[in-house]
Amino acid sequence: MEIEKYMRGGVTVVALDGELDSSTASDVRERLGELVPGEGRVLIDLSRTTYMSSAGLRVLLLLYRQVRASGVRLALAGMTEDVTEVMAATGFLDFFTVTSTVEDGVAALGERAVGE
Repeated sequence: MEIEKYMRGGVTVVALDGELDSSTASDVRERLGELVPGEGRVLIDLSRTTYMSSAGLRVLLLLYRQVRASGVRLALAGMTEDVTEVMAATGFLDFFTVTSTVEDGVAALGERAVGE
């Protein structure tokens, strides 16, 4: 799993590329803990996440709990149909703001992507 962090319109975007499963979940959880700021807005870009197991869902739930406790606003963007189905079937979509694109996610978090 490749993880990239960048800023877009005042929002911290963390892009996950690959499979989020039992073999990658521990590393992803640790890396997200390092990359997600303690305040502000965070968008997790899942457009290149090809598979998510229950271990991946747990990573997202733990991230949700972490940011909620600190007041960070969190959204998910670009989920594939397969990942969306897994998250919908388990009720996880109820926890997150979900958008189709990174640009829509930045807008949903309250700040437009100026000049991008």
